[in-house]
Amino acid sequence: MGRGSPIPPMLQRKIVEQYQKGVSQRKIAKSLKLSSSTVHNIIQRFRESGTISVRKGQGRKTILDARDLRALRRHCITYRNATVMEITTWAQEYFQKTLSVNTIHRAIRRCRLKFYRSKKKPYLNMIQKRRRFLWAKAHLKWTVAKWKTVLWSDESKFEVLFGKLGRHVIWTKEDKDNPSCYQCSVQKPASLMVWGCMSACGMGSLHIWKGTINAESVPTFFGIGFVILNLMAVTNLRKVGIEQQKAGKTLGTQNCREIRPKTDVISSTRFVMSYNKVTA
Repeated sequence: MGRGSPIPPMLQRKIVEQYQKGVSQRKIAKSLKLSSSTVHNIIQRFRESGTISVRKGQGRKTILDARDLRALRRHCITYRNATVMEITTWAQEYFQKTLSVNTIHRAIRRCRLKFYRSKKKPYLNMIQKRRRFLWAKAHLKWTVAKWKTVLWSDESKFEVLFGKLGRHVIWTKEDKDNPSCYQCSVQKPASLMVWGCMSACGMGSLHIWKGTINAESVPTFFGIGFVILNLMAVTNLRKVGIEQQKAGKTLGTQNCREIRPKTDVISSTRFVMSYNKVTA
C-alpha cells in the first residue's frame, strides 16, 4: 500500500505534548484515532532531531533535474511536431540515461507543456503574404465611417449526410470489427454550399436562391446581410444510397448518423467589397 495523507503539524504537536506528559504511545494513538506506528514514528523523529518537521532530502531523487528539464523544454519547443517516442529516443542519447516513454511524458508535463491537436490553417505562400501585407498597409488609415461602408462576405461547404463524426467511439477490444463501430465515409458526400455576407448594419433575413451565383447576380444582393442556400445541392439529401465509383456497389445510408449543418456560417472573412465600388 502507498502512503496515506500526511499528518497535520497541529496533530503532531499534540502527540509530542502528550508524550512529554508521560502518556503511553498506545493511549495517544487510541485518543487521537491514529495507528501506533504513526505515533511511534513521530515520537522517534522528535527524539532524534528535536523537531517534528520532516528532514529534507527524503525519498528518491528525480532522474531528470532542473537543468535537464530546461534542455528537454528547449528541444520540445524546437521540434513541436515530434512524437513522445522520438523525444524519448533523443533524451536517452542526449542525457545518457535509461528513460521510458512514461518518464518523458511526465517530464514534459513538468515543463508546463501539453500535447494538443494542431489547428488547420490555409497555406499561404510568399506572394499571398505579400498581397495581404500590402492590402493591410493600404487600409491602415481607414476611419470607422469608411469601414462601415464595407460588405464582409464568405462561403462554406457543409457535408449533410456524411463527414467526420468524431475520432472516438465506445467499444471494447473485441468490438473493433463490429459494423456498429465503423465510421461510414464516401468519396463525394452530399453537401450544401452556403454563402453569407454582413455589414455594419447587421445581418438580414434568410433568402433562397435557385441556380448558381455568378458575377452578374452578386451585385443585386449588396446592401443586405443574408445567407443563400443553393437548392441544387438540397436534392442530394433525398438520396438513400450513393453509388461507389469503379466498384459499382451501393453503400446504404439509412444506418448512418445525420450531420446537421453548422450555424456559424461566416467563419472567416475572405474578401472585402465596398458599396461605393459596387454602385459605381
